[in-house]
Amino acid sequence: MVRKEMNRRQFVKITGTAAAVATTGVEGILAARRAPAYAQGTKLHIVRWVDFIPEADVELRRQAPEASKALGAEVTFEFINANDLQPRITAAIQSGSGADIIQMLWNWPQLYANSLVDVSDVAEPIGKAQGGYYEVFESSARVANRWLAVPHAVIGNAVAYRRSWFNEIGVKEFPKTWEDYREVGKKLKAKGKPIGQALGHSFGDPPTFAYPFLWDFGGAEVDTTGKKVAINSKGTIESVKFLQAFWKEACDEGGLAWDDTNNNRAFHAGEISATLNGASIYIVAKRQKDKIKDDKGEPLFQDIEHAALMPKGPAGQFALYGGQQHSIMKYSKNQKLAKDFLKWLHQDANYGKWFEVNEGYSVGATKKWEDNPMWAKVDKPLQVFRQAARLTRAFGHPGPASAKATEAYTKYVIVDMYAKAVQGTKAEDAVKWAETELKKIYEG
Repeated sequence: MVRKEMNRRQFVKITGTAAAVATTGVEGILAARRAPAYAQGTKLHIVRWVDFIPEADVELRRQAPEASKALGAEVTFEFINANDLQPRITAAIQSGSGADIIQMLWNWPQLYANSLVDVSDVAEPIGKAQGGYYEVFESSARVANRWLAVPHAVIGNAVAYRRSWFNEIGVKEFPKTWEDYREVGKKLKAKGKPIGQALGHSFGDPPTFAYPFLWDFGGAEVDTTGKKVAINSKGTIESVKFLQAFWKEACDEGGLAWDDTNNNRAFHAGEISATLNGASIYIVAKRQKDKIKDDKGEPLFQDIEHAALMPKGPAGQFALYGGQQHSIMKYSKNQKLAKDFLKWLHQDANYGKWFEVNEGYSVGATKKWEDNPMWAKVDKPLQVFRQAARLTRAFGHPGPASAKATEAYTKYVIVDMYAKAVQGTKAEDAVKWAETELKKIYEG
């Protein structure tokens, strides 16, 4: 796969100047039941990804006029492909202009720290009022003791699989270890029903597979200090060799070119038996039950089950789930208004509607939402996502999360190490390549 590399200076280039806008705050606006004079004609531009749950974007669009009325400003959402978010952020920082608020995934606030507004005065009260943020946001949204993004949600991943197809080969529950999963995958692929795994250059499914897989075998990109590259280890090499065999024996080998949508489509089309994904495969299949059917013509969602985690490896069982947050850009001339909007967005009445539409795909950034009545209504296969956010590690594990760890993710070093190996590169050579690339980032 060919792509254009971006260097560190492009990632962290500091542009734009902060322009504070004095306001009376959202509380005053709501109490007065009218917009203050300063806000008249002001526009607030928010950029987010195109959600894998279409109804989630519909709900935000529905809320935009309500937010506009409450804040006395025109609030507009722009939804773009998730893989286009980082290029948009980079271009905005370099030009010093663009959206006021941009959705950040993973540890991106670490990477763009110099270009983001301190939103501690917004994030801390929300976290305190809602039972505290999950641990992952301490590393993804908080940099040098400042919140540079307001945590919004976490997307848990689990292996979605076809219950009946597993039963056909005598498997009544999801395999507990990678060795067992490999044997199951062999039998499924022999029946034309392989496991599907995205291993291309895409923001979500490839890294949520590759990083925990590395950790499961005892591998790590850096040591516990986060300063010394440690990828060239026995555990890493064992993981690469295992995946080479697993890929050939059990997987749809076209996954090398997949992004975060391909495996969803392949699963819905009955081309794969299992894949690591969020709750979207199940939710979309249920909401489109008249369209998405199994090979017997029955609604496919009825045959979908979720494993709570990927299988266990020699070193344990790990997870990497996508934290999402909203950052205010320093170049924005509407910084106070942007903060007021984020406060409004996280009010229970507003956030709750968006949360409930997701049905477990995007879960709350704070622990309060684990107790939402929605969980009593969602189907059993979705219950595994209720506390998923408690399980995740962050890029750089077991070292601290950092801008360097995020840069390594952005350059797909870990994903590409495995991709090279399953395409024929010797395991030791693939690991050596990754070591060289990581040293450029961590030790260069």
